[in-house]
Amino acid sequence: METGVRKEELLNAPVRHIDIKQLNIVPFVDQMGDTAFQARNLQRAARIVDLMQQDKECAVILTLAGSLISAGLKQVIIDMLEHNMVDAIVSTGANIVDQDFFEALGFRHYQGTPFIDDAILREMHIDRIYDTYIDEDDLRVCDDTTAVIADSMRPGVYSSREFIVEMARYIEKNNLDKNSIVYKAYEKGVPIFCPAFSDCSAGFGLVHHQWNNPDKHVAIDSVKDFRELTRIKIENDKTGIFMIGGGVPKNFTQDIVVAAEVLGYEDVTMHTYAVQITVADERDGALSGSTLKEASSWGKVDTVHEQMVFAEATIAMPLIAGYAYHKRNWEGRQAKNFNAMLDRQQVTA
Repeated sequence: METGVRKEELLNAPVRHIDIKQLNIVPFVDQMGDTAFQARNLQRAARIVDLMQQDKECAVILTLAGSLISAGLKQVIIDMLEHNMVDAIVSTGANIVDQDFFEALGFRHYQGTPFIDDAILREMHIDRIYDTYIDEDDLRVCDDTTAVIADSMRPGVYSSREFIVEMARYIEKNNLDKNSIVYKAYEKGVPIFCPAFSDCSAGFGLVHHQWNNPDKHVAIDSVKDFRELTRIKIENDKTGIFMIGGGVPKNFTQDIVVAAEVLGYEDVTMHTYAVQITVADERDGALSGSTLKEASSWGKVDTVHEQMVFAEATIAMPLIAGYAYHKRNWEGRQAKNFNAMLDRQQVTA
């Protein structure tokens, strides 16, 4: 298909990640609290995320769904990790592998437009996420790299957390870009769980790995993910969840309260703090838009400090995270290093 446009012309303006450190937006967000609708909800959500920072006993779990890193939110998450504002992450595989690890390999996401013939993009090996572009050829390298990592590991069953630690070690060993969620979490001992790990580039790499190693290979156990995240709840009862989007990461994280009870820890408490940013509607009964009050009926979330924000993540997340950052109540908050705790449990199991 002849278009007169070259691939490099379309892939020429990289997405630049928002830096919440540059601008103190606390007064602005506090003004929103005196308004109405989602602005007021956002300000209350920001105060709740700040409460999680003030409460030094609280373990903060960040959940990520939707295309966030490709849209410029990587640095927001890295800054939260750097300043001990997050103790565990539960994410879709796409955010962690196709987007963050992808950028650690040296590749980029590019500003594009939805107003283009997608057949032209297909011909050029360009993938589109609304108004951003990804070079499909680069993405295939990411797929292949996860297969290389799997090939280097001892055959056996792993949690996604354990595999993602190996991804961080790959970044370190090969002197790749360490300004990465995967690497910063590894450095801080923050576990990252991707309960649907095969639904991303890692899936392609692991399929290739298992296909070529049918008898002895690496496998990812989502039940082990669930058990490890539940162990965090058992070891650190007071928890807060900051949820970007919904889907599997949201439900997986809320469910650990019930899982702990099933394991006999009946005195475990519901999540003390909970904030969700979503554009999903609650009226169809689907999970992503279901309210946190609804989650309380399942025994998962307390209703004293909870807030839904019906807004798009690229707008709302930097405001909420930036508010909590500039309030500086994370100062004096110690890294909980749940990776080390889970590794010790693995050894003694």
